[in-house]
Amino acid sequence: MKRGGIDIGSRFVKYAVLSGNGDISFYKRETGHNPLTVCRQLIDADKPDKLTATGYGRHLMEIWDDIQTITEIKAVARGAKEVFPGCRTVLDIGGQDTKVISLRADGTVGAFEMNDRCAAGTGRFMEIMAKALDYDISDFGLSCAADTDCNISINSMCTVFAESEVISLINKGVGREQISRSLHMSIAQKVIALTKRVEVNNDIVFAGGCARNRSLIDILEKYFQNAMSISESPDMLAALGAALY
Repeated sequence: MKRGGIDIGSRFVKYAVLSGNGDISFYKRETGHNPLTVCRQLIDADKPDKLTATGYGRHLMEIWDDIQTITEIKAVARGAKEVFPGCRTVLDIGGQDTKVISLRADGTVGAFEMNDRCAAGTGRFMEIMAKALDYDISDFGLSCAADTDCNISINSMCTVFAESEVISLINKGVGREQISRSLHMSIAQKVIALTKRVEVNNDIVFAGGCARNRSLIDILEKYFQNAMSISESPDMLAALGAALY
């Protein structure tokens, strides 16, 4: 039996298909203005026998075809536990939210915290800041070494005001590597603030597209004084968890 899990996020739709022989296929497309059409195209290309949806747009699937849904909290926790059986904490930074999830020993969700309605520090925030500094998003995490000076601070984490601060710093002649480092420090501090509200164990899995950002990884690992576990496809863990569910 083929089982599918589809994660309808703010920036991308991620789709995982588990075949009867244990093979896993991953698919990913931009959400765009019509996420339901994107979902249909992905599903039609590799039809499962059973499908579970998660993510912000999961209720679209219920309307479309009465498809089972679960929260992204449960989904990413399930996916993280599957890939890393020892996982006790999940940091999930996606396109528009940040989640810190504490797991019990059996893999069930014990507690979680999310950022507020502001999308500061999320993937979309990073995309806008990278563009302001003329970096491709894939290079943004490599734009500042761990020893880059960070004697400036980005005072606002509001996307609009932070972008204005970045432009102002550029016009003052501040190097973009230094600005980038300060932005990464600000993002990490926002994540760290969330971790202080839940119990964080050392077996930490970093999930979501932002888990590909090398600078953010370095800052967080230094703070936790422990290496985080990151899968080859960190943004697919929620889709995988939905399929497993």
